[in-house]
Amino acid sequence: MQIDQNKIDGYNGQALRKHERALAYLQGEIPHAEEVLRLLGEFQVAIPSWALGTGGTRFGRFPAGGEPRNLEEKIEDIGLLHRLNRASGAISLHIPWDIPEDPAHIRALAAAHGIRFDAMNSNTFQDQPGQEHSYKFGSLQHVNRDVRKQAIEHNIEVIRHGVALGSESLTVWLSDGSCFPGQLSFRKAFENTLEGLGEIYAELPGNWKMFVEYKAFEPNFYSTTVGDWGQSYLFASKLGKKAYTLVDLGHHLPNANIEQIVSLLLMEGKLGGFHFNDSKYGDDDLTVGSIKPYQLFLIFCELVDGMNARNMKHATDLGWMIDASHNVKDPLEDLLQSVEAILIAYAQALLVDRAALTAAQERNDVVAAQEILQQAYRTDVRPLVAEARLRAGGALSPLGVYRGEKVRSGLISRRGVSTIATGL
Repeated sequence: MQIDQNKIDGYNGQALRKHERALAYLQGEIPHAEEVLRLLGEFQVAIPSWALGTGGTRFGRFPAGGEPRNLEEKIEDIGLLHRLNRASGAISLHIPWDIPEDPAHIRALAAAHGIRFDAMNSNTFQDQPGQEHSYKFGSLQHVNRDVRKQAIEHNIEVIRHGVALGSESLTVWLSDGSCFPGQLSFRKAFENTLEGLGEIYAELPGNWKMFVEYKAFEPNFYSTTVGDWGQSYLFASKLGKKAYTLVDLGHHLPNANIEQIVSLLLMEGKLGGFHFNDSKYGDDDLTVGSIKPYQLFLIFCELVDGMNARNMKHATDLGWMIDASHNVKDPLEDLLQSVEAILIAYAQALLVDRAALTAAQERNDVVAAQEILQQAYRTDVRPLVAEARLRAGGALSPLGVYRGEKVRSGLISRRGVSTIATGL
């Protein structure tokens, strides 16, 4: 389902006068407003193929209706998001949940919607039908070489799918670990994993990157083999220059200083990308910015500062993706909210007076440093985000257009009320 550009323009026309007043005020207050608008216009956040359907909890899954039934419909849904916000121009696939049976067709369909293929994601945390060996006791860490070989071959297959689609990166997340003390040797588990990752790394095309994702815990786990950024950094450093750490905002212990982690990884040139979400207790996979918006802003402050220090391109030198679970919301509405929150935090970080902040730090003026950060954070940058969208042909209010056009009802009428998208 798509929304005609004329309808988007009609909605924009109704809100244009109010928007222009708010924008004019900000442009008068922010000397580099045009530069901020340019950077916002370039920034894209990938949507994972598994996020177009309703997630679930241990209590069950409650589908929203009208969920995409195949990869083609998932691409259409992301195309709709991108038409509205002009910032969702990439899709990240999870194999084998979304195997492209006809890569040329899938690639052409995505291009027709203005979408490129972001990182490919492998799956060795579930047993698939017909699979010879089980991952019950891990995959790349497994004591059985045959199990490890199966996991390696799967990742290499994922790379091949990615090459056919024009992707340039592989994300490896492992649920490997142990449930009880003494169950495995930490050292051997690390060595087995490193060996397996090395074999996968050797199959990367020259222009590809490997992202090693970490996670502090899983329910019922005593240990995770890639448990924190330090372990991921170790793997990435040992593998080579094409390997990087990937940060998922929900994959940390409570109160972890993620902004400091980001700063150090950027300093070492080993930050590869982000999976955005939010959490209250653990890996809750909630809407980005719904729980800790100030932390999200602080993370972006370090991202902007670190990328500028390394002369990196904000939009393309790191991988940006949402990884959330939409258990009680319309998934598309949730994704629109998340992209908006990311762009707001990014815009606020771009407003920080870096020279003044550095001066305050050099003289140990803690109060001034806090005021500088909070001045940027408390600035309502939504008109800037909306203007960047408007200039790209998007909607001033993507969520308003989505609801005004009753998109979910239209999807249900086309796909049915009981469809369930592939994925978790």
